Amino acid sequence: MFADDWMRTGVATIGLALLLTGSVAQASAAVRDGDIVFQTSRSAQSAAIQKATHSPYSHMGLVLYRNGQPFVLEAVDPVKYTPLARWVQRGVGRKFVVKRLRDATHTLTPDAVAKLREAAKGFVGRPYDLAFAWSDDSIYCSELVWKIYDRALGIRIGQLHPLRRLDLSDPIVRAKLKERYGDRLPLDEPVISPAAMFGASTLETVPVR
Repeated sequence: MFADDWMRTGVATIGLALLLTGSVAQASAAVRDGDIVFQTSRSAQSAAIQKATHSPYSHMGLVLYRNGQPFVLEAVDPVKYTPLARWVQRGVGRKFVVKRLRDATHTLTPDAVAKLREAAKGFVGRPYDLAFAWSDDSIYCSELVWKIYDRALGIRIGQLHPLRRLDLSDPIVRAKLKERYGDRLPLDEPVISPAAMFGASTLETVPVR
């Protein structure tokens, strides 16, 4: 199953204007520690990810507050914290979607958030994983968020699948795979895509006005 079906449930987007026209406080109030944000990246591999997963969302990150302001912990190069407003500006259309655990009120206690922060520390500074391998030596965006939740709270958001389960038929996807792997595709390598996490039943969309 791909994200085409999930899109029918509707999503909320926040434009850059909300963040840069005196409404930063509103946007900050809308997101909480532990929220997961999705966007369409402008990166060179974005189109391949979208086609392989049948989803517009090719990048994601984890919201954690720092000094009272919302930041997005994201796997770029290296893994780092980016102010939410700046993160939004980088995305196509300057839009993003906010997702939250359905039982966040009970699950994301101050102690749980502290565990998320502690787990996140171990990944900051790591290089971006162009090969989408499952080791911790380098990290890609959905892998980062999935592993933090799993290791901090034992919560697995979205189902891991071998690479072969993605749609690898599109020429754009095949070209990117050829660039990364040559003729030796790791088809059995476990992967977690932004689309798989976006459609996880454990998450709900946060309506933001």
